[in-house]
Amino acid sequence: MSDSQTIAALNDAFRTTFNGGTLVLTAGIQALEQEDQVGILYAVCKFNTFTPDNDPHQEHDFGSLTYNGHRIFWKIDYYDPELKYHSENAADPNVTQRVLTVMLASEY
Repeated sequence: MSDSQTIAALNDAFRTTFNGGTLVLTAGIQALEQEDQVGILYAVCKFNTFTPDNDPHQEHDFGSLTYNGHRIFWKIDYYDPELKYHSENAADPNVTQRVLTVMLASEY
C-alpha cells in the first residue's frame, strides 16, 4: 500500500468514526442549531465524493458539501503527538495526531 493509500485509509477511518484524532467545530458551525450540527457531522461521515479536483493527492483530507443551505468545508491536518508541529509522517499513526476541522465555507 502506498503512503497516499495508507493516509487515505487512516483519514477515512477517523472521519467516519471520529475516533483516532481530534474533532474541531468552528464558531460558525457551533452557532448553528444542534440539529444542523448533527446533520453536518453525519454528512461529513458519509462523504465519499472524492475527485481529482478536491483530492489531488488522493489522501481523502478535504471535502465540501452543502447541508440545509450551508456550504460546509472539512479538512484533516496532521500534527505530531503533542499537537505542536506538523507530523513527520502522516502515514504512521504512531507519530501523527489527526485534526478534523468542520467549518462554514465563509470561515475558510
